[in-house]
Amino acid sequence: MALFGQTAPGQARNASDIVRVGVMGCNGRGKDHIAGFLRVPNCEIAYICDVDSRAVEQGVSLAARRQSTPPKGISDLRYMLEDPQLDAISIATPDHWHAPAAIMACAAGKHVYVEKPGSHNLHESQLLMKAAAKHRRVVQMGTQRRSWPWIIEAIQALHSGEIGQAFLARAWYTNRRTSIGPGKVVSVPPWLNWQLWQGPAPDEPLRDNLPHYNWHWFWSWGTGELGNNGVHCLDLARWGLGVDYPRRVTCGGGRYHYQDDWQVPDTCLATYDFGGKMIALDCQSFDPHGMDGSSFGVSFHGDKGTLVIAGNTVRVYDLNEKATREVEGKSDDTLHFANFVDSIRRGTALAAGIADAEKSTVLCHLGNIAWRSGQTVDFVPQSWEVNGGKEMRAFTRRTYRAGWEPKV
Repeated sequence: MALFGQTAPGQARNASDIVRVGVMGCNGRGKDHIAGFLRVPNCEIAYICDVDSRAVEQGVSLAARRQSTPPKGISDLRYMLEDPQLDAISIATPDHWHAPAAIMACAAGKHVYVEKPGSHNLHESQLLMKAAAKHRRVVQMGTQRRSWPWIIEAIQALHSGEIGQAFLARAWYTNRRTSIGPGKVVSVPPWLNWQLWQGPAPDEPLRDNLPHYNWHWFWSWGTGELGNNGVHCLDLARWGLGVDYPRRVTCGGGRYHYQDDWQVPDTCLATYDFGGKMIALDCQSFDPHGMDGSSFGVSFHGDKGTLVIAGNTVRVYDLNEKATREVEGKSDDTLHFANFVDSIRRGTALAAGIADAEKSTVLCHLGNIAWRSGQTVDFVPQSWEVNGGKEMRAFTRRTYRAGWEPKV
């Protein structure tokens, strides 16, 4: 497609320059992307891109309320990548589109904000890191807690030794999701471009229990609860412990609560051994009762005490279980979008730059590989390989539709 002629990076030059962003995927999290970027000074939504024409209309309307120039509504990512005036794209699509879209954008000279998990499989994690480095693009992942001041303060307390040497992180995410039932093949509605929705994924018929959220629970498009919400827990745990890649991973669990089309585990326990430090993650999609009174959290255990991040609260306990400090925080995702824009403008360090952020996603992929293979996974980051035979290695990548395989 040669819609605008030669592509070129849309590098903003100073704080007063307008940073023009195209948002891809607007049925769910994408609406938060639109609102978030519109709260950042001198930032403009130039494109709304979605394969659902109804979502395009809603996204354009949402942006037009806050800026003088309405964004262009489109269905095909490639159209906006050809615009030399576009600085960045923001990706809030299903997981199978994350890395292919981000890699295409980097090659087109665009900076990228990509929602977690940022990739669909282990192979794509490596490709995305390479693409950002090769094209020298600013690529931020949507693990937004990295930008929340009270979370930063908690991690700094860990690193300064407030609970001594931390050696274990216990993470959890719980929810009460309903059954998706058995899906029926249906005709594609006129408002949906089903071929573009699938994009890099092999062609399958549309089922009525798939759009626009239940794709999370199918391996063709999603990464299960580990990649959906577990990645946030794992990112905090890995950050707090100061670790990168595990040497050994296990994951047990299953589809326990319903008999339906759901392919991923609804209940799982994953463990990550870093050699001297460990992360344990408990993900339950059908039991809302979490720990420490919250459905989301991470507890860090050291030789002098425990630090717990539960919901929007941080508590520190000594070895006698006496609370020594408590901090109440709040979520503010705009800070994460602003950090991305500041990095484009001024070279500010990214809070969740892809070279580090995808390490947390790798934990999700390794956990899924362990569950799908039924084996303990030994990971060798130097060669980006897992142990085991051909069956286990097959879970490290996917089959792509012809012409859509991402390359760097």
